Amino acid sequence: MAKEWTTLGMKWIGGALIGMMCSVQVQAHGGLSLAEDMCKLTIGPYTMHFTGYQPESTQEKEFCEDIPNIGRTIVALDYVDEALRPMTTEVRIIRDTGSEPGAEENIEELTIFHVPPKVYLNGSVTFEHNFPAEGRFVGLVTIRDEGGVEHISRFPFAVGTGGKSNMPLIFGLLAVAAGAGAFFFMKKKKNSNA
Repeated sequence: MAKEWTTLGMKWIGGALIGMMCSVQVQAHGGLSLAEDMCKLTIGPYTMHFTGYQPESTQEKEFCEDIPNIGRTIVALDYVDEALRPMTTEVRIIRDTGSEPGAEENIEELTIFHVPPKVYLNGSVTFEHNFPAEGRFVGLVTIRDEGGVEHISRFPFAVGTGGKSNMPLIFGLLAVAAGAGAFFFMKKKKNSNA
C-alpha cells in the first residue's frame, strides 16, 4: 500500500511540476504572448510580431514583455497577417492607472508616447522612446480597416525590471518537488522498517 501511495504521489508531483513550468513559459501580458520562440501581439483576428531592443544596455538581446532597463528603447511591430498592410496602425503608451481596460479617462493626459494612425505598406512599424524612469505602463496598438472597423490590443508592462526571469520560480518549484520526493521516500523507508 505504501508503495502505491509513493508512486501515486511522485506521479502527481511530476505532473504538477511540468504543468507549472509550462504555464510559466506561456504567460501572456494582455495581447502579448510568447509562442514558438516568437513574441506575438494579437489584435482582434490579426497578429503582429513584437520585438523590443535596448541597444545601450542589453545590446542585441531582444525582449517581448517587460522592458529590462530605463533609457532608449526601440520597438518593431512586424505584420504577420498580410491583411494588415492597407489598414492604419496607431501606437500609444500610457501610464498604468490600474483602471479597467478602456476605462482610462482623458487618454491624452495619460499618454507618454504616441504614433498617430498611419498605413504601413511595408508591413513594419518601428519606433523609439526614451523611458526616463521606472514604472508601469500600458501599450495600446490600434488598427482600423478602410471601413472604420477598429481593433485594439492592450498590454500592460513594466520598465526597469532588470530583465528578471521566471528562474527563481522554477527553482522554487524544483525545491518543492525534491522536498516532496524526500518526504515520500522517507515515509516509504519508515513503513518498510515497521
